[in-house]
Amino acid sequence: MRLNDLRPAPGSTHKRKRVGRGTGSGHGTSAGRGTKGQKARTSGGVRPGFEGGQTPLHRRLPQRRGFKNITRKEYAVVNIEDLEERFESGTLITPELLVESGLVKKVKDGIKILGDGELTKSFVVKAHKFSKTAEEKIKAAGGSVEVL
Repeated sequence: MRLNDLRPAPGSTHKRKRVGRGTGSGHGTSAGRGTKGQKARTSGGVRPGFEGGQTPLHRRLPQRRGFKNITRKEYAVVNIEDLEERFESGTLITPELLVESGLVKKVKDGIKILGDGELTKSFVVKAHKFSKTAEEKIKAAGGSVEVL
């Protein structure tokens, strides 16, 4: 078998209906549109979604306000109180360690450390973002902050 031997299955193709080509063709005069009325006219009749004068569906539904920002970054957030209870003092905390420990399920667009809670242990924390309070509390406890 070659490429030029390929043919569609018998009966699967149909000849195009050529309407408006005289009465002898069987599709002359009104060209299969019936007689008169809005749908028989040149313009093709009614527009898509037209419901015969009833308020169309797209106008009956309430408008949704606002928009969705497609470039928005979503960070996995961790509070310093969670670090306090989960890790020993002097630990190097990285995104990989947070995923392993189960504090974060997925890194998403990065990890952000928030300053909720108290911190007594000193950590070296590596993350993508820090809130000001988190940064201050980590440094005050004798730890350090590294932005990835």
